[in-house]
Amino acid sequence: MKAILRIKRFDPEKDRKAYNQDYEIDVQEGTTILDGLIQVRGELDGTLAFRRSCRSAICGSCSMMINRMAGLACYTQIQELRSKVITLEPLRGYQVIRDLVVDMEPFFAKLKAVMPYMVHKTPTSDREVPQSQEEHRLLSEAITCILCGSCSASCPRYWHDENYLGPAAILKAYRFVVDSRDEAEEERLAIVNDPSGVFRCRKIFNCVEACPKKINPTEAITALSRKILSNKF
Repeated sequence: MKAILRIKRFDPEKDRKAYNQDYEIDVQEGTTILDGLIQVRGELDGTLAFRRSCRSAICGSCSMMINRMAGLACYTQIQELRSKVITLEPLRGYQVIRDLVVDMEPFFAKLKAVMPYMVHKTPTSDREVPQSQEEHRLLSEAITCILCGSCSASCPRYWHDENYLGPAAILKAYRFVVDSRDEAEEERLAIVNDPSGVFRCRKIFNCVEACPKKINPTEAITALSRKILSNKF
């Protein structure tokens, strides 16, 4: 079987604007988008730029727009797309560095802004802080986020508002707010209660559809919104 990868190319050192370039590749059962990109770079065009690492849907580095939907190249099988021509573009809402590689620094800066670490203010012993199974269940979904940025790339608010924290950062804040071991709930709720925080979300669920780990960021955003309103922050 043959398939065509229609890749959006852009090299700021020589291109005035982005353009599409087609590459025909061989496809077998189980061939992923990432396999196809590796085939292109290894056999057809060594100048193609893209990110990849684990090839196991764990690192999140190969996230890109696949047929206009954000997803992981290593997780998406070509035959499942049922399309002979597959369009590949860099993630929306991010500055393009080259071809399918985007600048993730603003994304990680927003993650840092929500204090993505455990805060424990009371004196502790040298033993671990216990947590019940029910307490852990509240954050069990949120901790599976791999920070691929697919949710934010699917969010129109994120595309058009560079200050919006975005679903990934707000989900990270939620992960610690509901953690029974953390003691910085008030500080984090104040951060996401910013004009560029939870109340900017329009609840269109694009982030839910895009998440390769089946997380529901919209549910987390809604939960934080309710907590803010109930606490009258």
